[in-house]
Amino acid sequence: QVQLVESGGGLVQDGGSLRLSCAASGSSFSSYAVGWFRQAPGKEREFVAAINWTGRNTYYTDAVKGRFTIFRDNAKNTAYLQMSSLKPEDTADYYCAADRLGRGSTWFNDYEYWGQGTQVTVSS
Repeated sequence: QVQLVESGGGLVQDGGSLRLSCAASGSSFSSYAVGWFRQAPGKEREFVAAINWTGRNTYYTDAVKGRFTIFRDNAKNTAYLQMSSLKPEDTADYYCAADRLGRGSTWFNDYEYWGQGTQVTVSS
């Protein structure tokens, strides 16, 4: 069992940066993959980024490639999403999720554990 808590969201101007954190409690976090998803008002939840259990493999949706970076610190049981060059279309609730099979999937159904989300608003 893993519990996830996101933090780091907020209001930022167009072109700004934020770092989201996903703190995990429970056992074996280092063997889990972590994904970040987001959901804008009136839209479906969409994949943003994922990192496999080793941290060596990362995956991004095209819309954030070159602007967002996912990484993890297993010693701190925490995963991060560094977001730069933010755009108004990045505005959404951001969720981290954990996959006990460690895959780094882009498919939300592959993730068993989810945090409550943190809101990111990018003003133009």
